[in-house]
Order: sequence, then structure tokens, then C-alpha cells
Amino acid sequence: FLCCPQKKYHIIVTNSPSMLLNVKSPAKILPPAYRAQSLSRAQVERFKAAFVRLQQQLAEAVGESEEHLKNLVAVFLREVWYVDTNYINTRERQDLAIHLGASIKDAVGVIVEVKKPSNRAEMSTAERPNVKALHELLRYYLQERQVAENREIKRLVITNTDDWYIFDAADFESHIYSNAKLLKSFSDWSEGRLGAANTDWFYRE
Repeated sequence: FLCCPQKKYHIIVTNSPSMLLNVKSPAKILPPAYRAQSLSRAQVERFKAAFVRLQQQLAEAVGESEEHLKNLVAVFLREVWYVDTNYINTRERQDLAIHLGASIKDAVGVIVEVKKPSNRAEMSTAERPNVKALHELLRYYLQERQVAENREIKRLVITNTDDWYIFDAADFESHIYSNAKLLKSFSDWSEGRLGAANTDWFYRE
């Protein structure tokens, strides 16, 4: 994060009852214990090298599909933080899932929704969060939390590789999973009781 200041990383704090996002920078939201941790020179250099590679690949990938971009993001994350420790791949319809261990059988800890930088209509912003990127993330979360009964989700992320919105799963738990009406609607939709089982209908509604 430090080596590329033009990129924007946002921590989302959803303590507002409105649909606006309460956005904070990592420096303002991360506990002091995290900021006090030291990194070795080798770790910093590994991050810098992987980040430069990612930027070069993204520059060369203009016009490529979203599928192509999420593969680049997965390789970057794997190289920098998760080599031999955490399995990263798509999961069902989720763009990216970071598992809590090295096996696909380990629970999903992080769900990532990736959008192309040019796809501004579907990318969430602090001022306009209620768009398709958030709708997709909500569906992936509900599928993972309610259907798969995964209680170990830690974070949810929306990114277009320029902006990164990072949600604490505890906020999804309190604002989404505790909403009985929403859960019933999701169950009715996913089990075909609403007569419109396609995802476009779900996102619109």
C-alpha cells in the first residue's frame, strides 16, 4: 500500500443507518498493534516487486475481461501474502475466495468482488455504493454464510484494482445476516419460490 500512493484503499465502517458508506483510511482504522508490526526488508522488496508486476500486467490488460483481471489479482495476493499458506481461487460464482488454510476444503475467510477499472457503472463508490458490485458481494456473502453455514468469514472486498473497499464481516453479520426479512427473501429467491431465480432479478430487487 505504501509504495503506490495514487491507489486508494478504503476501510468501510458501516455504523450509519443510511446507505452511505462511512469510509476511513487504513491509517485511521487499523489498531496500533498492526501499525507497530515490523516488516523485514525481504518482505517489503517482495511486495514491491509483485506490485510492480501487477501494475505492468494491468497496463497490458486494457480491454481484457474481468476474469483476466481477477486472475492477476489472485496471483499478486498469492505471491505477496499467501504462498503455501492460503488457497485462493474462484468459488462457485465468487470472483475470488481466500480460504483460511492451504486446502480448498478450508473455510472461506475473504470474499473478493473484482470489477474492471472501465466499468464505472457497476463499481461501488463511497458516494454511490448501491450498485451491482455490492449486490454481487451481498449474494456471495449470503450464499457462503446462510447456505454454506460458514461462520468464519473475516473480510469482504470490492476492487477495480485502483480502489479497494474492505468490509469487516462483523458489519455484514450485524446489518445483513441479522435482517430476518432479507434472509427470508434470499431463501425464497435462491430456492425458486419467487418465480424469478435469475441473478439479474436478485440484483434489481
